[in-house]
Amino acid sequence: MSAREASPTDDRPDQRPDRRPDRLPDQADDGSTDGAEAALESAPWDGSGFRARVQAALDAHVEEQVTRLAPVGPDATRLLDEARALVAGGKRLRAAFCWWGFRALEPDPSPETERAVLRACAALELLHASALVHDDLMDASDTRRGRPATHRAFEAEHRRAGWTGDPEQYGAAAAILLGDLLLTWADELLRRCGLPLERVVPALEVFDLCRSEVIAGQFLDVSVQARGRADVDAAMTVLRYKSAKYSIERPLHVGAALAGAGPEELAALTAYGLPLGEAFQLRDDLLGVFGDPATTGKPAGDDLVEGKRTVLVALALDAAAPEEAALLDRSLGRPLDAAAVERLREVITDSGAHDQVEEVIGHLTERATGALAASGLDPRAQEVLRDLAVAATQRRT
Repeated sequence: MSAREASPTDDRPDQRPDRRPDRLPDQADDGSTDGAEAALESAPWDGSGFRARVQAALDAHVEEQVTRLAPVGPDATRLLDEARALVAGGKRLRAAFCWWGFRALEPDPSPETERAVLRACAALELLHASALVHDDLMDASDTRRGRPATHRAFEAEHRRAGWTGDPEQYGAAAAILLGDLLLTWADELLRRCGLPLERVVPALEVFDLCRSEVIAGQFLDVSVQARGRADVDAAMTVLRYKSAKYSIERPLHVGAALAGAGPEELAALTAYGLPLGEAFQLRDDLLGVFGDPATTGKPAGDDLVEGKRTVLVALALDAAAPEEAALLDRSLGRPLDAAAVERLREVITDSGAHDQVEEVIGHLTERATGALAASGLDPRAQEVLRDLAVAATQRRT
């Protein structure tokens, strides 16, 4: 597939959008404010308060685990301290999509139901934390959100203590175990959220599917990197199953399932959530190459150093001049200094891939919000979900 033909797909891989947007939604001109934060705070709901309530649910769950695991001793305490750090802060987009997936069908829940749904939303954030820990290990990333990645933190602790054995292996073991622990907690928190079993079981079925999809997508990602090649179709499949579905579509479905959604409501949320999830991850692909380390918390050009065969890279390889495509291809997955990163950014920009991805992000966002307008879901939920579409696609982190 050529760069000019590339566009995102829906659940039926043979169908593709047949138009492009004239322009993207307006973005902030300066780097002082993250578009996601601005969009969340301008939404017709208390975004800050929601994030604080999700954080409180996460903190309460971690403290419960601290009490449970106290007999294990100080080693468990070190693991739990890292878990506490991992679940602190963040935009809570997955939790927000779960919340408004629920509210789209049940607009006026009781206070008791609200508290239970908040715990379910927090379960999505535990799943996300688990995926990040494992993802950083598989990508050999050094940092996450401006602090050492989990495997690096435990590796450094091993070195400082002068313990026997391989510090890198110790760090890897700790990251695998902590990621698994967070994944276990996610299931537990959703299952014990406080809603009746007849509501929770359908949500757990969605959650099971979500976890299977993201793990299979992650394996596809590492396999694509190992083979050292990926066309746009393969890159889009990775994007959809590793990130797009689990970031937006499935959180919406979990919330809706808790509210008793049927097939029609779930399909309406897919029509909004899947294209938006793809736009969300395409933004992430751009940030992985062009993002500012001061706001992303990752090194400049991190995706290039890690050898990510993203849609952005696939488009650039397809469209760049042969000698520039060869330079980009052989540089992926290698140590790169600042000058080398800047040179590869030039190759990608000159190929037209950067502009094309921006264009597709705009098209997908329009497609998602158009589907939302036709969904028949609760009007207030639609209003907030429109703002969340901006938060997901115009972010700088």
